[in-house]
Amino acid sequence: MPTSHVDVVTEHASRYLQQLCKHWAHKFPVEFDPNHGTIDLSLGRTVLDADAAALHIAVTADEAGSLERLE
Repeated sequence: MPTSHVDVVTEHASRYLQQLCKHWAHKFPVEFDPNHGTIDLSLGRTVLDADAAALHIAVTADEAGSLERLE
């Protein structure tokens, strides 16, 4: 499955991870804790990992043509 990765350098990665997961929980199934989150989107899945230096995001599309839309 096609996947896209991005690392967002920030000292507030855990806060942003939790905010993003809470936001998307209104539309999609979401599971998260302060350091890891998953969002099951209609076209794929997003995995978020927070550490002291960055928020790491991986978006995986169910189909090759969907990755650009998910990004």
